[in-house]
Amino acid sequence: MGAIAVSSATFVASIIVALCCMLALPLLSSASLTRHYKFDIKLKNVTRLCHTRSLITVNGKFPGPKIVAREGDRVIVKVVNHVPNNVTIHWYKLHLLLLSCIIINECFVFEFAVEERRHGIRQIQTGWYDGPAYITQCPIQTGQSYVYNFTIVGQRGTLFWHAHISWLRVTLYGPLVILPKIGVPYPFAKPYKEVPIIFGEWFNADPETVIAQALKSGAGPNVSDAYTINGFPGPLYNCSANDTFKLKVKAGKTYLLRLINAALNDELFFSIANHSLTIVEVDAIYVKPFTTKTLLITPGQTTNVLLHTLSSTPSPSSLFLIAARPYATGLGTFDNTTTSALLQYQPNNLSTTQPPTNHTSTLLFKPILPSLNDTAFASNFTSRLRSLASPQFPAVVPRSVEKKFFFTVGLGTNPCPKNQTCQGPNGTKFAASVNNVSFSLPASSALLQAHFFGKTKGVYTTDFPANPLFPFNYTGTPPNNTFVSNGTKAVVLPFNASVELVLQDTSIQGIESHPLHLHGFNFFVVGTGFGNYNPSKDPAKFNLLDPVERNTVGVPAGGWVAIRFFADNPGTCMVHALSPGGAHELGVEDGVGGAGWAAAEPEAASSTVRSSQVLTIDFSR
Repeated sequence: MGAIAVSSATFVASIIVALCCMLALPLLSSASLTRHYKFDIKLKNVTRLCHTRSLITVNGKFPGPKIVAREGDRVIVKVVNHVPNNVTIHWYKLHLLLLSCIIINECFVFEFAVEERRHGIRQIQTGWYDGPAYITQCPIQTGQSYVYNFTIVGQRGTLFWHAHISWLRVTLYGPLVILPKIGVPYPFAKPYKEVPIIFGEWFNADPETVIAQALKSGAGPNVSDAYTINGFPGPLYNCSANDTFKLKVKAGKTYLLRLINAALNDELFFSIANHSLTIVEVDAIYVKPFTTKTLLITPGQTTNVLLHTLSSTPSPSSLFLIAARPYATGLGTFDNTTTSALLQYQPNNLSTTQPPTNHTSTLLFKPILPSLNDTAFASNFTSRLRSLASPQFPAVVPRSVEKKFFFTVGLGTNPCPKNQTCQGPNGTKFAASVNNVSFSLPASSALLQAHFFGKTKGVYTTDFPANPLFPFNYTGTPPNNTFVSNGTKAVVLPFNASVELVLQDTSIQGIESHPLHLHGFNFFVVGTGFGNYNPSKDPAKFNLLDPVERNTVGVPAGGWVAIRFFADNPGTCMVHALSPGGAHELGVEDGVGGAGWAAAEPEAASSTVRSSQVLTIDFSR
């Protein structure tokens, strides 16, 4: 009887558990949604700085529309191309399952290939939708469409989307906001309101013409005519007083500002007059909060800050300037201007009547920004960023390393073609490189497609050097020979390998800070320094407890940065700096095409690889 009683109890318990699970199914299904968006790529006339241009836009908006989803949601975006240019969209930086991983660091690109594994937060089986043209997909041609389809797994915070071919991302970009799951709070007090602040650039000329001329002449591209905040240059530019974004706030409130740097190449200092900012998140990863008057944000980075407004409403005539201007370290030209917006207080009681303000008596408070080349501020700010490293949000840092790489990044040169005049150094053409190899895009197939179908011959090779072939004093006197080699080369990583990558700036064409973005992975910034990296001494100073976790980092001017990550995401994963560049790939073995890997959707057939003529025009993006 006893045995029968136990079995009955077990049976009853099983029934109860089953019923509970069945009752929970509607709740589980309602917690995650499928969110549909349609992106119509079309031309739109836009006027800034008294210049009207026909911009390539999404749905006629500049900047583009905001995508909002929650962790766990499925997002489906149908992109229809109505313009003459080929187009792709990159979801910066959703974790996608990728074929191989390209690292492009400012004019530099190298590619890693990785097998399949889960590293924290990932979108699984959707590497075809990452967006880099000729890496994970062929571009969407005129009159064709492509459906991006991915699920947001283990991510929450601020990201953004942008075009990932040539310089179309000058106007094709917008916020991507991932909210926590319903019932999951922020690790900080809930803000009164949330506001996206996205930095960009405005060119009076056609950006595609600008980059085409630069690639043909071998010189650096002409700089933009203005930086923008939410698409507006602001009142500090000529003919721009009315093209100003206004942030209207109430006293005694806390606002979450979602900052996004969608500018092409330039790192930006940012500040709001008479207000402090509390940093709470970078690149969709929570950090230990700290307060600052000014922050630095590189291209491709996102930063969430809490803005605590003044305790009492100031005079109605008081305006507070919101300003951003570049941090510039290289010898090349850059846009030495300041974009701005206005912070304006509203009465907490909307029924309160405010006296009219006299425009001539407006009190405009301005922030004090660091000097253009303030590397000390940049270094101090980035050193304060630390992961939460809490039980809920742990920092899973690789403690031991199976694969080590040392990559030099910098500008070199290519010879000028016969019967052509070039405007690079000594009549050559500028060329960015990693370990003296400048990336060439494939001419016959996207890299992911070639790998997936096992037809890589003639598309790319796997002999990218793990270290410089010819070591030199990287930040000292440069070598006499500045020519680079060219190729489509990959580094293949074993699945699940722990990887350490040290990126070293070089002085070949002058030291310079290089923003670097890694597709498909987050990484931990375990160390950084100035001068030449010392493999005997510097690792002893690495932070393996709470290093900041990011997807984009700046290699310091005249210095180095060390990152660690797990090669746990099969597919093509780019690491790149966000200025004219080359690439090489990092690929992970044994994951792509294996169990659980999703083949391309039918929409992929609507695009084809570009001609070699187009290849020479926009290889840098």
